[in-house]
Amino acid sequence: MPTNVEIMNLLREVSDPELGRNIVELNMVRDLKVSKDGVIEFTLALTIPGCPMKAEMERDARMLLMAQPGVKDVRITFGEMTEEERRKLFANASPELPKLNQFNKVKKVIAVMSGKGGVGKSSVAAMLATSLVADGRKVGILDADITGPSIPKLFGLPPGGLRGSEQGILPAVTAQGIKTISTNLLVPNEDAAVIWRGPMIAGTIKQFWTDILWGDLDVLLVDLPPGTSDAALTVMQSLPVNGVVLVSTPQELAGMVVRKAVSMLKQLNIPIIAVIENMSYYPCPDTGHPHYIFGPSHVEQLAKAVGTDLYVRLPIDPKITEFGDAGKIEQIGSVELKPVLERLNA
Repeated sequence: MPTNVEIMNLLREVSDPELGRNIVELNMVRDLKVSKDGVIEFTLALTIPGCPMKAEMERDARMLLMAQPGVKDVRITFGEMTEEERRKLFANASPELPKLNQFNKVKKVIAVMSGKGGVGKSSVAAMLATSLVADGRKVGILDADITGPSIPKLFGLPPGGLRGSEQGILPAVTAQGIKTISTNLLVPNEDAAVIWRGPMIAGTIKQFWTDILWGDLDVLLVDLPPGTSDAALTVMQSLPVNGVVLVSTPQELAGMVVRKAVSMLKQLNIPIIAVIENMSYYPCPDTGHPHYIFGPSHVEQLAKAVGTDLYVRLPIDPKITEFGDAGKIEQIGSVELKPVLERLNA
């Protein structure tokens, strides 16, 4: 039967897949007890209650310990780190820099996020990128929506054709010079499905950060998929995210789901830069009078609730669909986004 010290050394082989460090080093193993009848008990303190990797860590720890002579059972209960422990962990964490950091110098990483799908998040990310380039900034887009990528389509970038070198993978470059990486740039045709489980998605996102020759960038925008699951958590914990731009629509349902995303961001101590209410109204072509197709705006209340003083409303603009479908999103500008650009450029 292994001793407490031997058990702790064994558990160093079990890693948190999101943080890339072992659970002992992360101080996740608590209240370890070994009984004479061969039962090992301990608490696994998670960084957040809904950690998607907890089942994987539990499985790895159980299989490792059950293989030891004399062990009859392994009982793992789940706990949660305190806010202070979590803050200290992420404050001391140093997200893995790109392997080629002698070539890559990314000043800011900004995630574009929404708890709900269908709010136009990718279009907003694309327009932010083009507006930043128009301001003279060097910009990249990391499409973290691994199974539902849309960034290449918006910019008219063909599938496949990415080239590698001894230094790393060269990103695709748009007409305006925006460096871009996406799974739809890796598949043979844009209709090919990417059918992957969570760990493969998380690993790909990390590679998009570490193995791409981004070069010098003022801003790297990360276009996240909807929700608060594996992809979003991987980005927040593995990349040095400086802040988040939240995208919503006027419906109260969309606002409610966005607040779920905010709950995760607060737990990870990541600031919210701005809230963008997309499809907020439709300006009449003849009079300019706004028509609130999806109901009255809630963006001011939403911004106040999530703790930011910056919010903007984007109108419904058929040209966005027209130019996006044609792969010419770079021809669309947005005056309304100017306050967000000023905040990002600060």
